[in-house]
Amino acid sequence: MKRQNKKSGRSWGRRLFAGMLGLALLTGCSGGNAGNAGATLSAVPQEADREVPGQEDNGAKQKEGTNLAEGKAASDGSNVLIVYFAVAENSDVDAVSSASMVMTDGEAKGRMRHLADLIQTRTGGTLFSIETDIDYPGDGKALIDYAAEEQDRNDRPEIISHIENWDSYDTIFVGYPTWWYDLPQVMYSFFDAYDFSGKTIIPFNSHNGSWFSGTIQTIEELEPGAEVITDGLTIHERDVADAEAEVASWLEKLGF
Repeated sequence: MKRQNKKSGRSWGRRLFAGMLGLALLTGCSGGNAGNAGATLSAVPQEADREVPGQEDNGAKQKEGTNLAEGKAASDGSNVLIVYFAVAENSDVDAVSSASMVMTDGEAKGRMRHLADLIQTRTGGTLFSIETDIDYPGDGKALIDYAAEEQDRNDRPEIISHIENWDSYDTIFVGYPTWWYDLPQVMYSFFDAYDFSGKTIIPFNSHNGSWFSGTIQTIEELEPGAEVITDGLTIHERDVADAEAEVASWLEKLGF
C-alpha cells in the first residue's frame, strides 16, 4: 500500500529547525535480552538507538481510555508479537561510539528496545527487530537531515529481517520513534509487507515533544482491516529509562 507524500510543505521548515534539533538529539544503545520472558525472532546487536524528534510540543497526545484490548492476550503470550524499529540496529556506528544511552540495571539499551523489553516481560510475547538495508548515519545532525530527505523522497527502505509464523499472532505491538511528525519511512515498508487484517495493532512510541503526532491515525489508514488501539503508549525520550511503572499500568489497562 502506498501513501501520498505529505511532506512537500514541511521541507523548508525542517531545514530551519534542523540545527536546533540536532542539539537536542539524544542517543542510546541497544543491549541483550537476558532475563526477559518470551523469544526473540532476530538477533539484536549492541548498537546506538537514535530518534529524530519533531518540534517540541507541536504534537498532540492521544486520548486515553479508548479501544482497550482486554481479553486479547493469551496466558502464555504465544499470540503476542512485539515489533520495534531502532536505529541502534540499523546504524553505521558501533554502540561504544554513542554519547548517551538508557541505563537499566547496569545495562545500556536503546530507547525502543528498552520499551519493547518491558512489554515482553509483562506479556510474554515474541520480540522482533525491524532491520533494514540502510545504514543510518551515526551523527545526530546527519541523521536529522537524512530522515527529512527520506521522507521527501517517500522512500520505502527494504526490510531484511522477516517474521516467522505470522499467522499465529493476533496481537501486534508496534514500536517506533517519531521522525518529523511522522512514522520513520521503514515503518511504511513494514505495513506494506504484512497483512494485518483481523489482527490487533497496539502502538508504542518514544518522542522528543511531538508525542504520536498523528501516526496512530496513519496506521489506521494503512491497515483498515485491523483493530488499531488508539490508547497507545508514548514516552518522552528523557523518561524512557524510568518507564517501567508506566508501561505496567498501561498494559494492565489493556488487559495484559
